[in-house]
Amino acid sequence: MNGVTVRVPATTANLAAGFDTLGCALSLYNTLRFEESDTLSFSGCDAAYQNSDNLAYQGFTAVYGHIGKPAPCVHIGIQAEIPVSRGLGSSAALLAAGALAANRLSGAGLPADTLIALTTRIEGHPDNLAPAFLGGLTASMMEDGQVFSVRYTPHPDLRFVVLSPDFPLSTHAARAVLPREVPHADAVYNCSRLAVLLRSLENGDMDAIAASLKDRLHQPYRFRLIDEYEDIRSLAAQNGCGALCISGAGPTLLCLTRDASFADRMRQGCSALRHRWDIRDLKVDFSGAAIIEK
Repeated sequence: MNGVTVRVPATTANLAAGFDTLGCALSLYNTLRFEESDTLSFSGCDAAYQNSDNLAYQGFTAVYGHIGKPAPCVHIGIQAEIPVSRGLGSSAALLAAGALAANRLSGAGLPADTLIALTTRIEGHPDNLAPAFLGGLTASMMEDGQVFSVRYTPHPDLRFVVLSPDFPLSTHAARAVLPREVPHADAVYNCSRLAVLLRSLENGDMDAIAASLKDRLHQPYRFRLIDEYEDIRSLAAQNGCGALCISGAGPTLLCLTRDASFADRMRQGCSALRHRWDIRDLKVDFSGAAIIEK
């Protein structure tokens, strides 16, 4: 029976000023096994997601639809490390896994940019999908339905410390609080910081990174949705990190640092908070979604 195993990294999107534009792949993974079967079935996920609306299957059928072939029934086994509804690209990881599996099983041989475009039609924007497929730090845009993505290389000493609370935050709720229009000055404010942020991430310049992680388009509105945000911000500053932003739409918070002991100190500080914060010290994944050969 034909089958394929796919591993896809978590992603952190936006990086403050890079709203709906930047994304970075991180060393936290979902692993999915696709086996051709007589019926569509799943394991490793809640019963509510064991149907054709499952995003892994949506990514799978998108490729077959593109090449004009009927998608075979499959059993999809999911081993998920990426938390759901926490702003770490869990939806993009499932879509990418399905598309990459279908690309292999169908023999289509579609390039990554085509897979990104196909799954972006489902996801809505490519800021998580591009790094999930390509790895590394990516900037993406859309023009007339076409996705353009470029890669950057963050400094090797940068540590991406993600702090995920024990409560979810839906992307719909996070988008609902955003204003429909912003002042021209706020747009310029973000553009300048985005330009500085990209080179600063490559250089590992922590002062410049901290300054360019400020934004006026989305974080001021979303911080209020994240309980204990002020406590986390204060603890991070006390432990020498001023480079903090929301990961994706939240509620996960992201600290960028070059301090190898920072995560341990944050665990100690966060232990006194009301919510349980899962703290992971992650590195950049430069490989992106990949077939695991057995």
